[in-house]
Amino acid sequence: MPLLLFILWIILNGRITLEIILFGIAVSALVSLFSMRVLGWRPSTDAAIITNAAVLALYFLNLIWEIIKASASVMDLLISRGRQPDPVIVEFDSEFTSSFVNVLLANSITLTPGTYTVFHKKNHFAVHCLIPEFAEGIEDSSFVRILRKLR
Repeated sequence: MPLLLFILWIILNGRITLEIILFGIAVSALVSLFSMRVLGWRPSTDAAIITNAAVLALYFLNLIWEIIKASASVMDLLISRGRQPDPVIVEFDSEFTSSFVNVLLANSITLTPGTYTVFHKKNHFAVHCLIPEFAEGIEDSSFVRILRKLR
């Protein structure tokens, strides 16, 4: 993180002088120290992000694709004269112990049109679905399958 902060400092300044470099080193070090003491950041956090970068990129691409598909389904539901919303609430437990992964899953469900997370505590979820078809297989969705690959 200190290196990335320093690079960002140089990019945002737009020029390189001795003063900017020295001040950038100091600011990067102070922000990193603050992050360690107050926010709980550790170098292992950066290592985990770098290790899982490909999986996280795949996850976010999948999220975008699921948002597009769900948007089309919700639009079809709204345009169709014969179909009516039949909301259901589905409860399930995820297999993940990491709070980061569970929050990521909860937010992804909420970002996908037609579903939102009503309740989330540890690994227990309650999800509101606009129609029962949106609830089918939610506990083993594409989000869950990709999140299993995180280390």
